[in-house]
Amino acid sequence: MTHRIVIVGGGAGGLELATRLGKTLGKRGAATVTLVDANLTHIWKPLLHEVAAGSLNSYEDELNYVAQAKWNHFQFQLGRMTGLDRETKRIQLAATYDEQGTELVPARTLSYDTLVIAVGSTTNDFGTRGAADHCLFLDTRKQAERFHQQLLNRYLRAHASEADVTEEINVAIVGAGATGVELAAELHNAAHELAAYGLGHIKPENLRITVIEAGPRVLPALPERIGGPVHKTLEKLGVTVLTNAAVSEVTADSLVTNTGQVIPATLKVWAAGIRAPAFLKDLAGLETNRINQLQVRQTLQTTLDDNIFAFGDCAACPQKGTDRNVPPRAQAAHQQASLLVKSIKLRLEGSESLPEYRYQDYGSLISLSKFSAVGNLMGNLTGSVMLEGWLARMFYVSLYRMHQMALYGTFRTLMLMLGSRIGRGTEPRMKLH
Repeated sequence: MTHRIVIVGGGAGGLELATRLGKTLGKRGAATVTLVDANLTHIWKPLLHEVAAGSLNSYEDELNYVAQAKWNHFQFQLGRMTGLDRETKRIQLAATYDEQGTELVPARTLSYDTLVIAVGSTTNDFGTRGAADHCLFLDTRKQAERFHQQLLNRYLRAHASEADVTEEINVAIVGAGATGVELAAELHNAAHELAAYGLGHIKPENLRITVIEAGPRVLPALPERIGGPVHKTLEKLGVTVLTNAAVSEVTADSLVTNTGQVIPATLKVWAAGIRAPAFLKDLAGLETNRINQLQVRQTLQTTLDDNIFAFGDCAACPQKGTDRNVPPRAQAAHQQASLLVKSIKLRLEGSESLPEYRYQDYGSLISLSKFSAVGNLMGNLTGSVMLEGWLARMFYVSLYRMHQMALYGTFRTLMLMLGSRIGRGTEPRMKLH
């Protein structure tokens, strides 16, 4: 029987793994490769803050899983994983329904010989009172589009008003990590773009943006030499940055910090912390940590089952030489996907010894919309090189192009870049619907 590889999760890592295995093992019939995801399309998660601000039309940058599967010799199954039977090597998928509640795809099971779980992470509100009820999150395209629609609706409502009154919108962003600071900058840019399109009842300076961080500085996971310039740039743009301010409660129209400070907020975004999806906790007895991540060894195999791998944000992988786990970053998922291509091929050849994953930090890049970018690149030859301005922005854009090349190949990526360039002259700079 042909070896059955099932990959659950079509994020950047899972989709890249399915594509590469399909091009090799799937194309020559050495294995059947099946990708499972609850959605029909993929969009690169680091772009969701641009979708939320309206500077990116997600429908133009989405990838269709069915088409990608056909082009790259793997299969796609629509569904959300809900359970696992390790003895029979089968996963359970929940039924899928349309917007009217009609069942599209029934609940079913899929058999595997090698299972790879790459379901990513969701935002962790740490059980903060009112956060789940009153905050928006940016874990999926739908959530990002919901924020954009709410923001745009307020501009359209103000524009339709006959009263000559300048309105104000208060946006509060909880968390000064990459998502939080990049969203703040994109929203500042959106305020100017919307005014330029004639929606001037809300002036750019009246879109008041506040970023709230529980820690002592912005971008706490990155070096201070990156966080410092980003903090200064945000303040220069008029963004209020509050550090050492943990949010203890969220209400319908404000946030309350642990010191009692009340921050008025029309729109509230929670962008602090991550956790793996809840269904992973105690999944078929597999070992997990306090944020539901599957515990894996250096080979990315789960600690209790050699036939099940996990990688990306949903996996707790020890970082060799330290007492920490590999950080939940896109570059780690990309590196792990590359390792698993080799590991799974070795498994099919009967090898019992698999390579171990060693995290390589190639640096960090933060984009502050069109205003600035900052970051550092790390390499064996250059050491750590600090980048700012236009050059940092170009390197930031190149990260997405590299992701596209891994999925589409060089020629099609160049065609996408050309089409994007041509379309700039015929499309608005903002998504206005």
